[in-house]
Amino acid sequence: MERLRLSRWLCNLPPRLVWASFVFVNGFVSVAILAGLALVAHTPFVFPSVGPTAFILYFMPLAPTASPQNTLCGHAIGIGCGYASLWLVGLEHAPSAILEELHWPRVLAAALAIATTGALMVLLGVVHAPAGATTLIVALGIISTPAHLVIIELAVALLALQALAVNRLAGIDYPLWSNHRSLPGLSK
Repeated sequence: MERLRLSRWLCNLPPRLVWASFVFVNGFVSVAILAGLALVAHTPFVFPSVGPTAFILYFMPLAPTASPQNTLCGHAIGIGCGYASLWLVGLEHAPSAILEELHWPRVLAAALAIATTGALMVLLGVVHAPAGATTLIVALGIISTPAHLVIIELAVALLALQALAVNRLAGIDYPLWSNHRSLPGLSK
C-alpha cells in the first residue's frame, strides 16, 4: 500500500507531473465507470457536471468544496432547485431547451434555478460549484424526469465514494463527510 501513496511519488518525481497523472488516471476511471453504468442501465449516470466534480475531488481533495458533504448536498440542492424552477413555471413535462426554441419561461426557470442553488449552498455552507451546472441541466430540461434526477444524485454518491477510497489509498486525509473548514468570513 505504501507504493500507492502520493507522498512517495511527490518525493521522487516533479509534483506537477504527479498531480497531473493522478487527476488523469482517476478522472478517466471515474467517468469511465459512470459512463459504463449509463451504457448498461440506459440511465444518465454520466452528465456534464460529473467532469468538474471529478476534477475537484482529485485535484483539490482537501478544499472545502471537495468534501463529500459539499459534493452530495450541493448537487442535491442543484437538482431540487432545478426541478422546483421547472415546476414553478409549468415546464416539468416540457421538452428540453435543446429540442425546442428557448422562450421566456425557460429563461426564468434557468435564472431562478441557478440563483436559488447558489444562495442555498452559501446559506447552508455546502458550496460545490459544479452543482450550478447540475441545476442548469435540470432547469433546461436536459435531464428532468424524477427517476433520472435520483440517478444523478446516485452517480454523485458513487463518485464521492470512489474519491474517498482513492484519496485515502493515496495517503490524502480526505474527509469522511466534511472537512470542517468554513468559507472565509463565514462561520458554520
